[in-house]
Amino acid sequence: MNLLLVMIGIGVGLAGIFFVVILLLGKPAHQRTLLAEVTSEAYHSAAAGETDLRPASKLEIALKPLTWVRKLFGGGPNPEIAHRLSLAGYRKPFHADVFVGARLILPAITGLTIAYFVKDNVIFLFFIGVFIAFFLPDFWLGYAIKKRRERIERSLPDTLDLLAICMEAGLGLDQAVVRVGKELRLSHPELSEELLQINLEQRAGNPRIGAWRAMASRVGVDSVRSFVNMLVQTERFGTPISKSLAAFSDSLRTQRRQKAEELAAKTTIKLVFPLVLCIFPSIFIVTVAPAVITLIKSFSTFLK
Repeated sequence: MNLLLVMIGIGVGLAGIFFVVILLLGKPAHQRTLLAEVTSEAYHSAAAGETDLRPASKLEIALKPLTWVRKLFGGGPNPEIAHRLSLAGYRKPFHADVFVGARLILPAITGLTIAYFVKDNVIFLFFIGVFIAFFLPDFWLGYAIKKRRERIERSLPDTLDLLAICMEAGLGLDQAVVRVGKELRLSHPELSEELLQINLEQRAGNPRIGAWRAMASRVGVDSVRSFVNMLVQTERFGTPISKSLAAFSDSLRTQRRQKAEELAAKTTIKLVFPLVLCIFPSIFIVTVAPAVITLIKSFSTFLK
């Protein structure tokens, strides 16, 4: 019993650490601020001879043991997990270690909790709980990826309008990207992060088209892919980019309006089920039930 209490205490402590980490990772870990600082101070850092433009945070130092454990047992991080985390906006190396650690810690904590507190059907609930706890981080990650894509898709028309305005004001495409990325830091932080990442990749030597295509593959949104294809065509044929951006943003807003109208048209079909299952029985009871009761009483007296 003492050993079991010690194991439960260890499990509860690990669970507390995990939930603290999840709360701290509720937003992508200061990547937007970091990109802005690197964009504005890259030349000063290079002149000072700095080699590490991304200092380790306190959270990263606290989670360093997870990296050591991963290197001890598994070598490098899983590329598939790292890619999925990057789609959700978590791109630091220790994010993959936290995710893998959550996959291992949550089933252990769930199994210990069920084994100690549950008295009936322990084996069945143990396997069900461990199975759900193992896949719970994957469900959370899929939800985070979906929400991030939706936010980027909603912010794309405003971004394109700002790019068109900046280019009509005399800025080049690269300067307009940096300017818009800084302006959208508060209103649309996800797309701002991607735009500033494009600027950093171009400074590192990646061609403009390559940087934009890399952004499209990172985001995984169809409208962003279409925008990158449009940008490639304008770059290849020499057409005015500002007019193309304005036309493309208008088409995106038209698509959004059509999608909203489609969802509104589907509401009539979706309302059939609550009407039939919830509202119609209540109306039937209020209107028809008294008449039925009266008829039953009348026939009962008649039969007597």
